[in-house]
Amino acid sequence: MKHGGQRQYGPLGRVLVIIPTYDEAQNIGPIVERVRASVPEAHVLVADDNSPDGTGKLADELAAEDDHVHVLHRAGKEGLGAAYLAGFAWGMAEGYGVLVEMDADGSHQPEELPRLLTALKGADLVLGSRWVPGGRVVNWPRSRQFLSRGGSTYSRLMLDVPIRDVTGGYRAFRRETLEGLGLGEVASQGYCFQVDLARRAAHRGFHVVEVPITFVERERGDSKMNRDIVVEALWRITAWGVGTRARQLLGRRHT
Repeated sequence: MKHGGQRQYGPLGRVLVIIPTYDEAQNIGPIVERVRASVPEAHVLVADDNSPDGTGKLADELAAEDDHVHVLHRAGKEGLGAAYLAGFAWGMAEGYGVLVEMDADGSHQPEELPRLLTALKGADLVLGSRWVPGGRVVNWPRSRQFLSRGGSTYSRLMLDVPIRDVTGGYRAFRRETLEGLGLGEVASQGYCFQVDLARRAAHRGFHVVEVPITFVERERGDSKMNRDIVVEALWRITAWGVGTRARQLLGRRHT
């Protein structure tokens, strides 16, 4: 809705923080505790991909003690994108107005979530950004910083989106935004999943705001980043970029 040329946003509604897990037994308790302390009114959904290390069982124990914690047990390891899509579907079916993406390993600091939610009062999607002024990363080697910065820059240029941290995974969506992204068409995983949602939001005219965050490298457990995720992101982003440029060229020819 617009008033005087400016969009008027409605209230946020209930908040659901979705935390996908696979072998995060060392991290799930501390991250849920930090979320509950940082935004006490928020609910948490642990979307566990049948972790062999018992993460799902630990999450069940947390849920039994706290009615703001819920667990979505999935059949097996199907990737980050599939876990988030399942979490989004669960959250929207349960009537949540805001759905938040957050890693289980502590790299996304729950203490910064209130700032994302405040920004969401005037936006459709808020991204926790490492690559805007005030954003930073802690304990990352230069090679990892180069990969992340380079991936975001390549994505931004190829896809023509005005977003500095296109690959970041700390995000707060209004449910109406997710409903308008065509989630049924999303099949990408990993970093590529995050790029896909960001480009869909930008290209469909949603108001996207980036809030600086401090990204902290995990201290416990193993990173899920691997070569396959990087390769998938590269070829998908390139294909999307070629399609975007082709549509722009055809549009100019018909004007």
